[in-house]
Formats: sequence, C-alpha cells, structure tokens
Amino acid sequence: MIPISRLPLPAELDQRMTPLTEQIRVTEEGDRAKKARALWRRPATRATVGEPLRGLLRRMAPGVERCMYCGDNLGTDIDHYEPLARDPLRTFDWLNHLLACSHCNSHHKRDLFPVDERGLPMLIDPTAEDPFDHLLLSLSVGEYAALSEKGRLTIEVCGLNRADLARGRQQAYRVVTLCLREWGRELRDRGPCRPEALVRTIREQPFADVCQAMLRQVEMPGAETVFADLPDVAAVLRDPQVRDTLTLKVVTPY
Repeated sequence: MIPISRLPLPAELDQRMTPLTEQIRVTEEGDRAKKARALWRRPATRATVGEPLRGLLRRMAPGVERCMYCGDNLGTDIDHYEPLARDPLRTFDWLNHLLACSHCNSHHKRDLFPVDERGLPMLIDPTAEDPFDHLLLSLSVGEYAALSEKGRLTIEVCGLNRADLARGRQQAYRVVTLCLREWGRELRDRGPCRPEALVRTIREQPFADVCQAMLRQVEMPGAETVFADLPDVAAVLRDPQVRDTLTLKVVTPY
C-alpha cells in the first residue's frame, strides 16, 4: 500500500452525484442503505457516474491501474472506503471512493470498517494519509509489520500478508534490485544516463510499494542492516537523480 494523490472531481460529475446524494438524504433513515444500493447499481448511474469515477481512479492508481489495497491485481471495482451500509450518504462522496480488485473488495475488505472508541476510522485511506506511517514492509520476506493499531487492522482487514502477495513482493524486490543495479552501471560509466526503460519496468510492474519502501528504508536507521547484501543498490537508491525520478510526489488537493 502506497500514498496516492487524489485527483479533483470534475464539476460536471459532481453535479451528477449531488442529486443522487439528496435522494438518499430524503429517504427514511432505515431505508437509506437500500436506496443507496439501488441508485448505485442503476444502469444509468453506472454509465454517467460509475464509469467516469472509475476512469479517475484508474489515473490515480499505481502501476498499470493496480488495486489501491494489494497493489497486485488490476483495479476493477470502485470500493467505498467507508461501506455503503455504514453511511449511505457517502455512497456518492468522491473522497470515499478507491480502486480495488475484486478479490480485495469481495473476499477481504467487504463491509469491514473498524473504528476506534471515538468512531474514527482504523483502516488506512491511502489517499488521505501515508500508509508508511502505519506499515513497515520487510523486503526480504514480502510481509508487512504493523507500526500502529491502524496498521495492524489494515493488514488484517485487507489481507495484506496473504501468501500470494508476499511472494509477489519478493519477486518485485528482485526485479527492482536488478533494475537499480543496471541504473547504477549507467551512472558509474558517466555517460548519458537514459533509464527510461528501467523506470518504466519499475513503475509498471505490480507492487509499487516495494520500490517506495526501498527508497524510504535506505534513509532510515538500520539501513546498513537491511541492505547489507546490496550495498551497490543502496548507493543507487541514495543518488539524488534516482530518488527524484522514483519517489512518488503525493499531492492531496482536498
């Protein structure tokens, strides 16, 4: 999971969504969830609201339109971060929409939404906060360790440490390492450095969290231990040009 910049909602799309929210608002409270689901699933809504929303979310998503939770599968579903059943009035709230794969959306997160004693969310929203404040990725084994209770619950609810994801992150770590070593050779040769193909490989593969975790961890205490077997890769990760090219520039306009 990585931080993601949320794009502004086009005015015309906002104008289509506002009346739908008002229809839910004027419905009896006990019937709002049913009304919200009916409006969300309506063919006209899918065409005029759902598809444009999906397009925006795909532009925001890491890699080639990857799921914003696992970072592995293609994002196919519009997920309601705060489930529709919990707050129907957020059904058409742009700040409540994330791109998810069907596996994460239907088999893991579903309608789970842990909150604290004040009712505040205990599930990471990657468009509103930095997941790395709550999660630490073990690069060698491809699993997350929780840095906070929110991190622990996010790992649990989203199934972030399931075996297939851990294996995928290990493979991504190997691919990024190979790309960075090649990039380092170009830097050392002091010739014209044209890493476009390497950057594309790194950015378009699944598990964007691996590269971003490497960029962060190389500057953290204990980096010498984490990269003990990869001193050449650590040196490339510290290169200003490499960091400027690969580090995500996160801008949240809200």
